[in-house]
Amino acid sequence: MIPHIQTTQFNKRQLTLVTIVVTIIILLVITISGLFIGPSELGINLQNKSQPPSLRHLFGTDWLGRDMFARTLKGLTLSFRVGLFAAIFSVLIALIFSLLSSWSKVADGIITWMIDLFLSIPHIVSLILISFVLGGGGKGVVIGIALTHWPSLARLLRAEILQIKSSEYINVSTKLGKSFSWIVIHHYIPNLMPQLFVGLVLLFPHAILHEAAITFLGFGLSTESPAIGIILSESMQYLSTGMWWLACFPGLSLLIMISAFELLGKSINRFIHPYYGR
Repeated sequence: MIPHIQTTQFNKRQLTLVTIVVTIIILLVITISGLFIGPSELGINLQNKSQPPSLRHLFGTDWLGRDMFARTLKGLTLSFRVGLFAAIFSVLIALIFSLLSSWSKVADGIITWMIDLFLSIPHIVSLILISFVLGGGGKGVVIGIALTHWPSLARLLRAEILQIKSSEYINVSTKLGKSFSWIVIHHYIPNLMPQLFVGLVLLFPHAILHEAAITFLGFGLSTESPAIGIILSESMQYLSTGMWWLACFPGLSLLIMISAFELLGKSINRFIHPYYGR
């Protein structure tokens, strides 16, 4: 019975590892492909306007003859870049606040109040307000997403730090006169690295989806950029004319990218913690 259990668990870890590798390859192909698309592929060509999907134009062309496949890949690359910076900044904010909460009871009370405050406000509302105040654009979107997506991860990290804080080696380090910064660097951060990495990956789909949402509403990236939100927003007025491919393929591609990141984060978490949820 024991060898059978071990073999089953090993096979599950193999399957999880394969899922991680395949998902990473898919995401790399999507994002790197957009880097090789230049102005010539995104340019206007009125001779090819409003063409349905074909072998020459996989996602069809729009009312200006622009290739929708090239625009979609470029938009996904742009979304990846925005999501990367936003997720990194959000993780850093969550880490700083969770570490400050372990400093004293007063700091913990303030951080807990801030977490509850931000979680009580819908993300999209606060994100639009912050982005609008900062003038929109890439900077406004990145800062807005970072300032609105840290509370959930901070709550998780705070709970993990409270558990670590009660450990025996923390008490030993404190009695030996080690400073708070020394304990943070040598004990807290190394133990939080798995949660930080998984949290970073899982923040990606939320950041990308919210970037596309506020860009679609006109509060995000510039209308001159081939962002997915811009593509979907511009295509709305042409759907009634039968040009369904303008919104279908970009929206489906965005959904695939978000689902891939979510699957990657869950698979990494399952690989790091094989008995999680059992």
